[in-house]
Amino acid sequence: MNTPSEEALQQEIDSLTQKMSDPAAMKQASIIKELSHSLRHAREVLEATYALRIITEQLNASIELANSSEDEDMKALAQEDINTLAQKKSETENKLEELLIPEDPRNSRDVILEIRAGAGGDEAGLFAGELLRAYMRYAEVKGWKISSVSQSEGEHGGIKEAIVEISGEDVYGHLKFESGVHRVQRIPTTEKMGRVHTSTITVAILPRAEEVDIEIKPEDLRIDTYRASGAGGQHVNKTSSAIRITHIPTNIMVACQQERSQHKNRDMAMSLLRAKLLAKKEEEVHAKEASARKAQIGTADRSEKIRTYNFPQDRVTDHRIKQSWSGIELIMEGALDPIFTDIRNADRELRLAAAG
Repeated sequence: MNTPSEEALQQEIDSLTQKMSDPAAMKQASIIKELSHSLRHAREVLEATYALRIITEQLNASIELANSSEDEDMKALAQEDINTLAQKKSETENKLEELLIPEDPRNSRDVILEIRAGAGGDEAGLFAGELLRAYMRYAEVKGWKISSVSQSEGEHGGIKEAIVEISGEDVYGHLKFESGVHRVQRIPTTEKMGRVHTSTITVAILPRAEEVDIEIKPEDLRIDTYRASGAGGQHVNKTSSAIRITHIPTNIMVACQQERSQHKNRDMAMSLLRAKLLAKKEEEVHAKEASARKAQIGTADRSEKIRTYNFPQDRVTDHRIKQSWSGIELIMEGALDPIFTDIRNADRELRLAAAG
């Protein structure tokens, strides 16, 4: 294990602290967030490195005492210390090893979350709405901020499509493994024969991109305004506040009509467009690095079937790590931490193996 020195770590902490106090950086919340994340991580590494040094010194002293002492009682006490300190050393080494695994630099980013109903008709739309609510409740518990970008309601309840922006601490790090196809198996309320129906929805988690991440030329954009539809009172019917932006080279189109202000809708639509273009760019890179994908959970492909929610059997199964959890009703109320924790642990083990 190639551990950085305490001096080098302290220099890194001092450098990050100085960067955070830079007036230019303080004006950009996203930069401050990434610097804060890096600073917290550097401090954790320094604490673990310092703890390992102290424990190692104490262990060596106990070993020397056990070897040199002629008093049997003293030898026995020293041996007890050796056993305890050896265990602590092993635990601290494991913690430090995990901390030194290269982190995804995007973990601290905010996200654009997209949910779309797939196969299964009305039942898919209903489940899409329920899963969106589960994510929103999870976000509320975490203290994250939720902003709706757009939403299309289903004809008989639920949603056809919803796009929301979620901001807060380590949002992408928590949600990034949710991208893919989610399958639900249950008996619809309209099913008279008691048969289990299977429906699917698609989830995409896009890390929010900054202007420095992706270059968008003004001449590559077609921007249209139109009158917002749906709830919102007379204002939405009289003012062309909704925005539709098309990126001509890729034909990617985004729209936003949630805000009353055309300017706010444009900012939100541009944020969504940057995230989509960055995701497209990263997907192209991933396609060229097939071997690297073996060291991560899933492929980040939205067409990958990642999870099944089986209501009759009260079971949620993630197919990537071949693990199941019971208590589906609680899970759908936002109790997602057990799933997220197990998936992140599995990903960490894969990255540890790849790094070793």
